[in-house]
Amino acid sequence: MLVLRGKLNRAAMLMASVTMIVPGMALAQDAEPAEQDAAPTSFETVKQDDGAIIVTARRYVPQGAITASKTNVPLIETPQSVSVISRDQIDLLNFVDVQEAVRYTAGVAGENYGPDLRFDFLRVRGFIPVQYIDGLQAPVSDTIDNVGLDLYGFEAIDILKGSSSVLYGSTPPGGIYNLTSRRPSSRFGGEVQVKYGTDDFKQIAGTITGPLTDGVNARVTGMYRDRDGQTDHVTARRAYVAPAVSVDITPDTKLTALGYYQWDRVEGDTNGFLPALGVLYPNPEGELPRSVNLGEPDYNFYRREQWGAGYELTHRFSSALRFTQNLRWTDYSEYQQIIYANGLGADNRTASRANFPFADDTQQFTVDNRFDARFATGAIEHQVLVGFDYRNYREQSAFAFAAATPIDIFNPVYSTVPIVAPAVAPFTDVRLKQYGLYVQDQLKLSNFILTLSGRQDWSEVTDYTKTPDLETNQNKFTWRVGATYLTDAGIAPYIAYSTSFLINVGSTVGGERFVPSEGKQWEAGIKYDARGLGDDVRLFATAAVFRIEQDNPLLTDPSSVFNDIQTGQIVSKGVELEVVTRIQEKLSINASYSYTDAKITRTEFLPELGARLEATPQHKASLFVDYTHDTGALAGFGGGFGVRHLSSSPGVTPTTIPAVLYTSPGVTLFDAALHYDIPGWRLAVNGSNIFDKRYAGRCNGPVGCFFGQSRQIIATVTKQF
Repeated sequence: MLVLRGKLNRAAMLMASVTMIVPGMALAQDAEPAEQDAAPTSFETVKQDDGAIIVTARRYVPQGAITASKTNVPLIETPQSVSVISRDQIDLLNFVDVQEAVRYTAGVAGENYGPDLRFDFLRVRGFIPVQYIDGLQAPVSDTIDNVGLDLYGFEAIDILKGSSSVLYGSTPPGGIYNLTSRRPSSRFGGEVQVKYGTDDFKQIAGTITGPLTDGVNARVTGMYRDRDGQTDHVTARRAYVAPAVSVDITPDTKLTALGYYQWDRVEGDTNGFLPALGVLYPNPEGELPRSVNLGEPDYNFYRREQWGAGYELTHRFSSALRFTQNLRWTDYSEYQQIIYANGLGADNRTASRANFPFADDTQQFTVDNRFDARFATGAIEHQVLVGFDYRNYREQSAFAFAAATPIDIFNPVYSTVPIVAPAVAPFTDVRLKQYGLYVQDQLKLSNFILTLSGRQDWSEVTDYTKTPDLETNQNKFTWRVGATYLTDAGIAPYIAYSTSFLINVGSTVGGERFVPSEGKQWEAGIKYDARGLGDDVRLFATAAVFRIEQDNPLLTDPSSVFNDIQTGQIVSKGVELEVVTRIQEKLSINASYSYTDAKITRTEFLPELGARLEATPQHKASLFVDYTHDTGALAGFGGGFGVRHLSSSPGVTPTTIPAVLYTSPGVTLFDAALHYDIPGWRLAVNGSNIFDKRYAGRCNGPVGCFFGQSRQIIATVTKQF
């Protein structure tokens, strides 16, 4: 991950035929990613001769995630916490985006800025994770935490928790998450889906897959959404298309091409920025409406266009040796102009405002080459991974900042004359070249598994905003050792130690260049896959304790609070419990609990000392239970109920010396689902925050508050074929 430190606020369907496919890299979730025969849809429903209706969700409970080791090693043999949110889970719980999808996942906090219509804001063990798409890093930086690709286009979300640099290079110590694209199948099938719900939520989507000819399979997935926001005068539109083709070049060589294109347009949004008096605290003038818009609806807008194209090539030299090459080009462009509130007057109702246009353009080429070999030395079985990856990333951004007219927060009156956006000026112009050589050996002796990994990274960062161009080289070696003991009953205790690093671009106020931030993690835990309970019980449970230390993070300079120094340390420690199970294809349970204590433990800026990391609740607990009748008059009917609790969390760490640190109080929310399945059809109604709890998702300043998601009810009709 490239960090560009700037003191700024974070400020249809089936549209293309398979003959016009833009290729894109692919990396699947299951054991043999290049050779799996992906199911055309998620849930499969059959009616038996006795009238029973059986709804099968084979992938509800995860067994593998290639993100964890870049090999086909099962999750239970991986000495690290990995959470997988499968397409079956996504469809049952009606998750619209990634930050919703982590609601029932331990150690991960989403929706940090409420129901954002553009991005997925996440925290993993207190740190912002790096986003990956099909195993290759998305074009992200400090100005772009993630690229906001639509969740409908993906089969699964893999969340790899903790230090991950040994396989992925520059990454924060909290971990990464990877989106796995829908893949072609040799079985013909697909679905057409329509949604309608709260805030005039309208969506039509579909996917179709099958063979084109012998050895050639294709899939195309598309989606179009038109919705309002929970904020007045806000609308959002999105179009997404993802074509795919897989070709068996020879019996041992396969090429899988995947592509995506996404277009976004959001009108009228301020993205929050509401006064704490009225959101977090009572306002003497009254309660601030949750839907209030303090921007300029006819002026504010956000637009984005992005695409990715590449391939995955696999060649099997023998049953013991395979080569894989993943490659992708990406292009990402966004522009927003926004007037938002940035201050509140003494009358507690007049808000000052700012005008902030921002533009960002990135281009990226990335490739990962690896050999995966299996062999034995005596009684010890080896699975050796040797790889080399390369990333070439260019980002150019620009912004402007100007004052705007004030507004009454309780009776907003918008401008009746056109508003001119100030001309933007360059902010970043950076190129990153990163090279990584990595080796991993997983040694198995009977029930004991030892994992040894090492990686050397070389990076070149050129900052073109400096005169002359400023070039920085940051090289680092990272490693991991882990041990697992897997019993015949499917119980696997493990312990692991790993290191990480994160590239930092820039310098101190005195001109001293930043060095990489370095992380180290201890983690111990136990996993259980219920392999002895029979085929009608699928379960995966994990329990883990961890301690992460990050040295040389960018923290506030006490002599210049708008700049950074690197003399500090962050420590995150905690406990995570998680279980996903599906029993007799009728009962599904998602449950989790996590305790995360993430703090700044060393700093020269005393207000930061002991401060908790922002947007990270210490306690997170969740439970969702769903049951479907399979016999009798109610055959095919089912429903579920969920509860989630988040403890209080700070909205910001101190960067000046504020009297108030703006901590959002804890909140308990309830979700529910009703659904009816018959062969070929699925009807569902999902509700989140069904009791319409009003709460602050986050407050990071006196006029930096964001309401959490209000009650949302969405009905879905899916036709499978």
